[in-house]
Amino acid sequence: MKKTKCAACDCGLGPDAISVKLGGKMVEICCEECPEALKEAQNAATAAVATSKD
Repeated sequence: MKKTKCAACDCGLGPDAISVKLGGKMVEICCEECPEALKEAQNAATAAVATSKD
């Protein structure tokens, strides 16, 4: 089943949806700004996991 919402902001995906690779998976996003939001979220999650292991 194809996703109908952006992986970053939950907006609806239109015909101009963009596919990007995140954590080894392909996800679809709605615009050019969303890959940066996903990257920041992934970096924050990675930092949180690293901090919790200390």
